[in-house]
Amino acid sequence: MTHVIRSIRADEWPAVKALRLAALQDPVAPIAFLEAYEEAAARPDSYWRERAAGAAEGTTERQQFVAEGPDGEWAGSLTVLVEKAGTHDPFGGAVEESQGHVVGVFVRDGQRGNGLIGALLDAALGWSWGLGLERVRLFVHERNSRAEAAYRKAGFVPTGATAAVPGNPEEREIEFEVRRR
Repeated sequence: MTHVIRSIRADEWPAVKALRLAALQDPVAPIAFLEAYEEAAARPDSYWRERAAGAAEGTTERQQFVAEGPDGEWAGSLTVLVEKAGTHDPFGGAVEESQGHVVGVFVRDGQRGNGLIGALLDAALGWSWGLGLERVRLFVHERNSRAEAAYRKAGFVPTGATAAVPGNPEEREIEFEVRRR
């Protein structure tokens, strides 16, 4: 693999914005992300600056990793949120143990199938284990078989828990996890 997996820097907010907007235009975006393209595109630059700064500097809340190609183009990214025991997760459930929560996973169409998802997840897990977390989870829409296969390949297993898709309670998100070995 010729990509470098690294944390983003706060000054890279234009690239964060561009990659997020590309992700939200992907054909599976409606079932993969909880945000619509139009909503994200309308956000002011100050939002993207704050988002990048928080994701770059986070050591106990969040960290965003990017797959940077030899040409400098970002091929994909993901973010890890740290959920503290005793708080509530984005679906309204109680967090029983401090854990990492992988969100916003995206790899550009022309870069899929070359190991980038696995490399991004390895970086996310390494960062999470370095914080002392014992569990990292993520949610996959019940109809997103492509993502489910990628997460299973990376060692994530279904927990049996599900959550209603925000704004569409008839559809479900399936929880997957990996535990530190």
